[in-house]
Order: sequence, then structure tokens, then C-alpha cells
Amino acid sequence: GIQVEQNPEALSLHEGAGSGLRCNFSTTMNSVQWFRQNPRGSLINLFFLASGTKENGRLKSTFDSKERYSTLHISDAQLEDSGTYFCAAEAQCSQ
Repeated sequence: GIQVEQNPEALSLHEGAGSGLRCNFSTTMNSVQWFRQNPRGSLINLFFLASGTKENGRLKSTFDSKERYSTLHISDAQLEDSGTYFCAAEAQCSQ
């Protein structure tokens, strides 16, 4: 199966700080999505990328299918950024 490794596994930030998460994939992916599950359990789709970089406010995500990784960076962290972050990727179909 496809392996997805997310680093770091857990991240604690002080308000105003910045940091990032990275997902490494064991195979080439077509696209990646980043989600945040807030403390109440609601799922928020943050980014969908087929390649390159996208920004949304204080969040920025990159996806490099050739290098098989994606990153999510949070700058100027705020209380509303609290939650569980994870990536989901779509693999290329094998013929």
C-alpha cells in the first residue's frame, strides 16, 4: 500500500508563532488536500493542490509531486488555528 508520513506528529504553537507540517508520500501523487478538524469535530478543507503553492490568509501550502511531499505552514498562529491537521492525497492510477 501507499505510505504517508506526516511530520511532526504533534505540534504546539504559541500565539503569534509560526511553524509547519510536512507529508511525505511513498509514491507519486496526483493531488493533495489539507484538512483541519477543529475541537468540536468539524472538518475544514484548507487546500486542494495539484502542484505548486497556494496561500489563504496566514496559511500556505506547497505540493511537489515529483519529490513526493507537501507542506502546510501556519504563520502568526491564533487560537482559532487549534485542531488536528492532516493531509490526504490521491495516487496516480496504475494501468
